[in-house]
Amino acid sequence: MGGKIRIGALVSGSGTNLQAIMDGCEAGTINGEIVFIGSDNPLAGGLDRGRGKGIPTFVADYASIIKGFKQDPDKVVLPGDFDLNEILSKQTLFSPDTDVEKIKTFMITRAIAEAKILDEIKPYPFDLLVLAGFMRNLTPYFIDRVHTVPHKPRIMNIHPALLPAFPGVDGYGDTFRYGCKVGGCTVHFVDYGEDSGPIIGQKSYEILEDDTIETIKKKGLALEWELYSECVKLFAENRLKTERISYILKNGKTIERTVVKITTP
Repeated sequence: MGGKIRIGALVSGSGTNLQAIMDGCEAGTINGEIVFIGSDNPLAGGLDRGRGKGIPTFVADYASIIKGFKQDPDKVVLPGDFDLNEILSKQTLFSPDTDVEKIKTFMITRAIAEAKILDEIKPYPFDLLVLAGFMRNLTPYFIDRVHTVPHKPRIMNIHPALLPAFPGVDGYGDTFRYGCKVGGCTVHFVDYGEDSGPIIGQKSYEILEDDTIETIKKKGLALEWELYSECVKLFAENRLKTERISYILKNGKTIERTVVKITTP
């Protein structure tokens, strides 16, 4: 990619994964720089990490937007380029049997918040957007306005489980409660589903008999910080390539899946 890549970040909490990426940029192990940090949470500690370094920050207050919609839906102003039917046809966050009105409310309120994010980041061109503990699912409305070049995704997420097992908000808890002997974390590109995008990298740890949810989180977080930085480094080196692969199942059905391949330096 030549010079340093420009990295934008979205956080919801303390931003420890963000800090790992910031440290990598400062140390020169990642050929990049953080150009903005946004959050859905005005109290997110990750915002303070950015402010301390003079990095532009902003908030798109999802909670207030959702509350306002529920109180008076008629007063809501949708983005001018928002097409609900198009979004519904693309999304795979919800199963087909989910209440349609629930899905519509979700997509409308998220698109309003996402439009604010898009407006906030306009002054800061970026090459990669990292979700560093951003606890909001992105809709096709947002994804399509960031993934503008076919087969070149540029929204990256980290998940605290070995996907495709245990997607969702509690990867560590789900792993522990299921009785797994191995846990881990996954970095993937974002698509229209929940933690379903093409996998870039994974790291694992052993779960021992005397482990607790707290101890496996400690193990997992240490690996998260390593893995996320490694994957961002690969992106900065232009070594991540996506490819569409077809598979024939035992029943004769053909499915397609996007995979990430890591090229040699």
